[in-house]
Amino acid sequence: MSAFSKARSRTASLIAIVLIAAAALALARRSPSPADEAYDVVILNGRVMDPESGLDAVRNVGVKDGKITAISSEALHGTTAIDAKGLVVAPGFIDLHEHGQEARNYEFQAHDGVTTSLELEVGTDDVDAWYAARAGKSLINFGVSVGHVPVRMRVMHDPSDFLPSGDAAHKKASAEQISEMETALAKGLDRGALAVGMGIAYTEAASHDEIVRMFQVAAKYHASVHVHLRYYGAKEPLTGLAGLEEVIAAAEATGAPLHVVHIVSTGLTETPQLIAMVEGARKHGLDVTMECYPYNASSTRIETTIFDPGWQEARGITYKDVQWAATGERLTAESFERFRKLGGDVVIFGIPDSAVHAALADPQVMIASDGMRISGPKVHPRGQGTFSRFLGHYVREEKVLDLMTALRKITLMPAQRLEMHAPMFRDKGRIRLGADADITMFDPNRIIDQATYEEPLQYSEGIAFVLVNGVPVLKDGKLVESVFPGKPARAPIAQ
Repeated sequence: MSAFSKARSRTASLIAIVLIAAAALALARRSPSPADEAYDVVILNGRVMDPESGLDAVRNVGVKDGKITAISSEALHGTTAIDAKGLVVAPGFIDLHEHGQEARNYEFQAHDGVTTSLELEVGTDDVDAWYAARAGKSLINFGVSVGHVPVRMRVMHDPSDFLPSGDAAHKKASAEQISEMETALAKGLDRGALAVGMGIAYTEAASHDEIVRMFQVAAKYHASVHVHLRYYGAKEPLTGLAGLEEVIAAAEATGAPLHVVHIVSTGLTETPQLIAMVEGARKHGLDVTMECYPYNASSTRIETTIFDPGWQEARGITYKDVQWAATGERLTAESFERFRKLGGDVVIFGIPDSAVHAALADPQVMIASDGMRISGPKVHPRGQGTFSRFLGHYVREEKVLDLMTALRKITLMPAQRLEMHAPMFRDKGRIRLGADADITMFDPNRIIDQATYEEPLQYSEGIAFVLVNGVPVLKDGKLVESVFPGKPARAPIAQ
């Protein structure tokens, strides 16, 4: 062999050695495959549906330290394995409007697929105490607004325990009292309240100026204002449209984001017009959103201003359309007066089915339960069955929406509503890497509510598994005992 050939051979050998070494180094440095990881929980063979990315495919999901850390078609292995074949694997449902923030309510909500339950309409006047009362002992995540209603009740020394019936409902506030309310709302937002809650229908004496000033506080924090409109029904001039005009004007004047609660029970026959007004405001640049629940009856306290004289004409109903929650009896003129003095929950029948369908079918109307604290055997069923009823009866059976759009209304959209003021919600309502492992798995062919007006305290069916911060709280359709993985859903606390 010539010297030239020998040199070329040595060069080729050196190149080969270098290439092999480089390949070995690259192999050593490569990122591990999801299949190489060890997870706390793996969800296998489920139909993963993520409304943010549009993913709708069979995938395996890995969960570690309360977060989603893998979404893969590869096989995954973990300490706990859940076979989700035949199940939809969705982000955990977020309920923006649930008054029953107690352990028993959380059990029903977990069975209904809810992983985050929020009291944003009425709210609280003491944010720190509210969160402290639930810390470390909640099945699901929890959160609250600072509420104009409870703040007004405290400032005006109203004797009621939940919704006002005294001066906070019927008396105009002084300039000093309004200033005190502004200070209280700001303090609540500084302490991590998720939003400002307003039940203007329950504080009928509140002036337009007072309402605008509460909106101004919210605007400074970029916090949404969750409003029960001042008026309801279609009796001129005090209709739901007039109530909506008031808060849209306040939102426009102040820049505060606006969220209209239970638009159907407020709009009644005018619901399509209210929805059109909100969508018109959105097209003109206002940050306005809305919600509803999938029932043809509402619920509130009988002693409130909702039942002040004129309620029959405004709603187009009478005594027999009102049910006493404690016994299920329909009211008469005599029992109405008796129970109004006593005070308590009632169920009010009178929402047109056409209004319910209009709101549920609109892609921009979120779903929230407006569930009540369980105060009697005939409490409204919405706190126990809202989300399963929506997905089972209205989406599967009535086909008002496709499943992905429906999931968006109960996961991604509620999270987006809150994430400007509370950035933690950027990791909720999604199935994506790094998101909180709040996950609901359900059979799309079986999911349905079981709670009825006659027997409201019944768990929903078809929801097989629910994870809260990566911890199973529902397994094979049954509650897991002695687990409390729920965390506070809270905005940043001012230093």
